[in-house]
Amino acid sequence: MLRPPPPGPHIPAAHPPSRDSPPIRYALLVFPGFPLMAFSAVMEPLRAANLLADRRLYEWTVVANAAGPLCASNGLRIEPDHGADAAPDVDRIVVCSGGDADHLTANRALSWIRRQLRAGATLGSVADGAFLLARAGLLDGYACTLHWTSQRAFREAFPDIEMRQDLFVIDRGRFTSTGGIGALDMMLEMICRDHGAEIAGEVAEWFVHSPLRDETDRQRMQLRLRTGIRDDMVLTAVTMMEQALDEPMEIRGLAERIGISADRLERAFRKETGLPPAAYLRQVRLKHAADLLLHSKGPIDTIGLSCGFASASSFSRAFRNEFGCTPREMRTRADRHAHAHRPGDVGQQCT
Repeated sequence: MLRPPPPGPHIPAAHPPSRDSPPIRYALLVFPGFPLMAFSAVMEPLRAANLLADRRLYEWTVVANAAGPLCASNGLRIEPDHGADAAPDVDRIVVCSGGDADHLTANRALSWIRRQLRAGATLGSVADGAFLLARAGLLDGYACTLHWTSQRAFREAFPDIEMRQDLFVIDRGRFTSTGGIGALDMMLEMICRDHGAEIAGEVAEWFVHSPLRDETDRQRMQLRLRTGIRDDMVLTAVTMMEQALDEPMEIRGLAERIGISADRLERAFRKETGLPPAAYLRQVRLKHAADLLLHSKGPIDTIGLSCGFASASSFSRAFRNEFGCTPREMRTRADRHAHAHRPGDVGQQCT
């Protein structure tokens, strides 16, 4: 059962402020290994909006859990403006973290976030930042999204939180995105709500981008972007596969649900993916199993069953054939890596 929505501020819905309104203040809260593309997709639309409006619609600052340099996932070194202990008051906070967000502990940053929320700020995240917020109880009662590789693990870790498979979700005082292009779409929608469709359209044009407004389109686009599949029929079949990974699935029955023959579905799959539907389904199951091994603590046998494998031995055999290691070996490597890069309270990491 989903928890009831808590009271709190809302992101305004297309009620642009007057020209004399003060700029909206953003803070980008970054952690070591943050994805630079998602970081830029938050900040750059704000800069473009100021430039195109010829006035300061937005201000922004970069905050870290502790003062000092840190590195993005690609190794680029940055110097945040503030550590969380000395961070300023802002209107909106965007958490930008890497793939280890499910392991992060950041007490100083979370204390600062809670102070800002009590003062009326709203809170968001890009990529896997929703993990940090959910573990701190800051997404209770809200819908959210996060990077697609972590969505299944997130759903299992936080079954009471509504996780949507959208590029972005804005739910009252929370705004979350999958990162990358999803973060850009989210920021365009925020700009539209703040200052109207015209300026948001100009920002989209500035970045040679067409924003997606319809929720169904956003869901379909996320799948299209991460799979490279263009055929709508194949996209529909893949959506059905992903929604029922823990259930037995016959390709003939899948084709019947779509309203086509199994032969036609196989031809379409081979053309789009180079694989027959059954092999593609097996690959999807194994990729989701790998995501769960990396981002959850569920028992390995249970993960295999939840991804549609009838036994632990068949799961382990298929997994080794796909990835060159057993499920247990993959988890052990991930645990070693996380332990080596996990201080008690995350400060800075830049080597």
